[in-house]
Amino acid sequence: MLRNQQARNKQLMEIDPKTGLPIEAIAWEELAKSEQKINVSTVSRRYGKITTLVSGFDKSIDLRSTAKSLKEALACGGTVKNNVIELQGNHKKQVKPILVRLGFAEESITN
Repeated sequence: MLRNQQARNKQLMEIDPKTGLPIEAIAWEELAKSEQKINVSTVSRRYGKITTLVSGFDKSIDLRSTAKSLKEALACGGTVKNNVIELQGNHKKQVKPILVRLGFAEESITN
């Protein structure tokens, strides 16, 4: 009887082939993305180097994958520290369209 119930649960849960996550989890992540208050700023670091900081993400957002997408699109290095994405260089103007393309609401992103 337990096997039949497990088999039915597997049939009901659809898995996204791209991410390997249940489709329901992806829907929640999209909802969470639209409710963020994201701030994009720049900071001058040691030796006059400019770093772009992207902050204001909730715990529900996968920051590593978001940072990876930003770094690939901007062709720069960067890291995730204390729920803040740090990008090497001044990318303040280019970050907003990329975040919108990733599913974040345009009006929730401030420069």
